[in-house]
Amino acid sequence: MPSAKPSAKQSAAARKNIKKAAAAAKKKMTISHLSQATRTALGKQGAKVAAAKRRGGK
Repeated sequence: MPSAKPSAKQSAAARKNIKKAAAAAKKKMTISHLSQATRTALGKQGAKVAAAKRRGGK
């Protein structure tokens, strides 16, 4: 069974994709047209950043 943890390369690609999706959604206001998975990922990313800000971390 493969490990659940993504490789560094996969993580970097995911971050890049999330950034692209966020930029596109902001520019075109299409967040409602994005796939459920992408919307979920954007929300999780935002929550993660907000939590880090509250902790004073990166």
